[in-house]
Amino acid sequence: MRRGFTVAVVAGGGAVTTMLVGLVTNAVSESHWPGWLGWLQQHAWISFVMLGVALVGLTTLLATLSEPRSLAPVPAPENGGGGESGLPSAVLVLRSLPRDTSAFTDRSTELELLERSVRVAQEDGDGLPVHVIDGMPGVGKTTFAVHAGHVLAERFPDGQLFMNLNGHTPGRTPVQAAEALASLLATTGVPAQQIPVGDDPAAVTEARAALWRSRLADKQTLLILDNVASYRQLEPLLPGGRGCLVLVTSRKRLAVSEEVVLAVDALPTAHAVDLFVRLSGRPPVTFDRAVIEELAYLCGNLPLGVSLLAARLRHHPSWRAEDLRDRLLRTRNRLGELRAGEREVAATFGLSYQDLPAERQQFFRCLGFYPGVDIDAYAGAAAASVSVEEARRCLDALYDDHLIDEHPGSRYRLHDLLRDYARGLADEGGQMEDIQAVRRVCSYYLAALAGVNRHMVRSGAAALTAPDDAAQFETPTMGSRTAALEWMENERPNILSCIQRASALALNDVVIRLAAAMAPFLRQAGPWDQALGLHRTAVDAARNTGDGQALAGALAELGVVQRFMGVYSAAAETLNEAVAQYDLIGDRRGKADALNQLGIVWYLTADTDAAAGAQTEALAIYTELEDRLGQANALADLGMVRRQTSRFEAALEAQSAALVIYRALNDRYGEANSLRDLGVVHCLMGEYEPATRRHREALDIYQALNDRTHQAYALNEIGVVRRLTGDLTGAKEAHTLAMAYFTELGERFGRATSVRHLGVLECSTGNTAAATQSLEEALEVYRDLGSRGGEAAALSGLGVVRGVLGEPISAVLAFRQSLEILRELGDRCGEAEVLNHWGTLLRSSGDPTSARGHFDMALLLAREVRCPLEVARALEGRGRCDWMADGHDQAVEHLREAITVYRQLGIGTAADHVERLLSSQAG
Repeated sequence: MRRGFTVAVVAGGGAVTTMLVGLVTNAVSESHWPGWLGWLQQHAWISFVMLGVALVGLTTLLATLSEPRSLAPVPAPENGGGGESGLPSAVLVLRSLPRDTSAFTDRSTELELLERSVRVAQEDGDGLPVHVIDGMPGVGKTTFAVHAGHVLAERFPDGQLFMNLNGHTPGRTPVQAAEALASLLATTGVPAQQIPVGDDPAAVTEARAALWRSRLADKQTLLILDNVASYRQLEPLLPGGRGCLVLVTSRKRLAVSEEVVLAVDALPTAHAVDLFVRLSGRPPVTFDRAVIEELAYLCGNLPLGVSLLAARLRHHPSWRAEDLRDRLLRTRNRLGELRAGEREVAATFGLSYQDLPAERQQFFRCLGFYPGVDIDAYAGAAAASVSVEEARRCLDALYDDHLIDEHPGSRYRLHDLLRDYARGLADEGGQMEDIQAVRRVCSYYLAALAGVNRHMVRSGAAALTAPDDAAQFETPTMGSRTAALEWMENERPNILSCIQRASALALNDVVIRLAAAMAPFLRQAGPWDQALGLHRTAVDAARNTGDGQALAGALAELGVVQRFMGVYSAAAETLNEAVAQYDLIGDRRGKADALNQLGIVWYLTADTDAAAGAQTEALAIYTELEDRLGQANALADLGMVRRQTSRFEAALEAQSAALVIYRALNDRYGEANSLRDLGVVHCLMGEYEPATRRHREALDIYQALNDRTHQAYALNEIGVVRRLTGDLTGAKEAHTLAMAYFTELGERFGRATSVRHLGVLECSTGNTAAATQSLEEALEVYRDLGSRGGEAAALSGLGVVRGVLGEPISAVLAFRQSLEILRELGDRCGEAEVLNHWGTLLRSSGDPTSARGHFDMALLLAREVRCPLEVARALEGRGRCDWMADGHDQAVEHLREAITVYRQLGIGTAADHVERLLSSQAG
């Protein structure tokens, strides 16, 4: 066949007759016989050509029949569209690539990979590997293959062939390899009588494949094999020539020897928008780009879906893009809207679904019931009510069929539109089947969470029991806390989605149990907004069922999360309701737990009397019930209240007693909390070495528990000790890391505290602008949260900065506001600190007499509560004031006493500074 001609070669003489009949039938269907005969008279040469072709076909058929052996005619391939091209598969020409679409959009990365692979192989003289174009239905595999064929055509001067193998063509069976080979051989000029035939299909296929390889042995030909059904269909068609390039498209993942896989995914949003605009036929300026982006999102950026939506808009001139978007948002059948004419996304998916064996179809349908984001074999087994091994086989097979995507950790996910398709199949089974499937999945998660919580629940706490039907579910083995946490991180979004679906189906008992089972993990890992939504859902479910026990438990967990989020007024209200509910049902232990949590909220809002009262009542109940863990919790939190009121000895006593119990129970979490608070008390007492040791021990435990919330709190305390002992760089590192953790978790109070400490550091290094910004940010958050202690600390820091900036009036205002709060809280150590700052401001402003009065008050308070750092600062302030008033002897005495305390505390920088002052005055 000469290059440059478009000549159709049909395998088998019978096909010529078929072709002629088709031509005549087509012509007659468009005109009546008189018109047809008249046309032939005007174009008589056509009649002679047709007669000649018929005679050639007849001669070929007779020659084939005259062979001395038993022959089977080469079967005529079926004509018909297939795949995404819609082109016939049995008629091939030497340059038979379909037209390259003008709407082809980008795919530059994939195209560059293909071009580079071809170029390198040709330049190196290597054989070209088979390139398999991989992707889900509707992603544009054929479009990409055809476009790539046109781009690469010049590199393959001996021809560019396209064959649709009907792997997934409606109403067509896949083209057999022998049939395809006959067409390909005829294309390359092999006479029909030379194409091997026989009674043994396997032998015929092998003989034709050998002849096909020999025909292309020295050729540079590009062959696109579209819509391949299987590797068995593909393998005989692969040419033997080193210079031939084969591009394969298939809805299945094919294991081809020496293949290069080119993954074609859904389009990036920008490219999906460009495709929509181009195909809509409307000027880009007429669109709101945000609306088109939303349309693309609703199509999952799938090229087929985007194309069909654009076609619908093009065919409805009165519609706006906003109208199309609103239709998609309102409909319950999104796939039904993704159609244009006879083409629709659902039909494309249906071809792949119909090719599945019955058991795999059933499994895919069950995925439509699954509420989660992604799925593994265990959850798949629960959804489909099959074994884990069977679920694993089905998931692997569906992945090979391009109906699901694989994600790390042997997890799988459906594209949004395929999820809609599976959901539509599932809905055919009715709501009862849906409810049963969701119950199975939720029961599986409850069974798995029972194993997780053995590693999550604190020692001595009551463990949640597994559901009654837990034995029927296979669950992953979680032999360590690390494994349990990893599983929870993977499954968190799935379990939350299951709870939402169960709530929508009014499965209130399931919602309540799953929320309670998730609580231990969410307390430690957050994020709090998810936990808040979860426990609110559980509260609503408990109210709907009238289950008082469930309601009390859900309220208690909701209050804890509200406290974590810093919504203290709401937390106090919720926990008070929980206390009342526990009282109503006579649950003493539950009441003590709620009181303990309520006491923490009151501590954080500086209602120290109420906090002490709640913890004392909780401790009494725990003691009565012989609940050792509860006793330890109440003692630890009572110790924090004592610390806040500067009763340091009482704080050490309560916290040390709690630590003994935690260690006896092997409760690592409680042990770490007590160690951290002991460190805070030691720091306030100027005992920086034991403070550092306690904080470090606590941090190590939190890290072992993978508890980032409390790691951040420990880091903040470590940062404070480092700042006070002169390690400003180390302090900044600790506070910055703590702030990052708090930001990630959404813990506003902790983040505000980190920001405040960083502001104090900035002030100490002279960066007053950054210090002001940080301290004002922290102050705003504290006030929003209702944290009186945090507000007082931020105001104190701002007073110092404003004093440095030469703004004495605003500085005094900040100090006065801070003192009012601290006196209300009974925080005498904090009060002494602010008085020292205020005294320093007055002394630097030239008023040593007033300053001396503030330092005197600070010294009295600091000695009373045993706060040595403020003692040293007050003594230093006294000495400097006396020096300014010419009381040198008394000044030296105070300054030397201050140096002694600073040295005892290990604050060498401050001691050295005072000593230089004495030396300069002596000189």
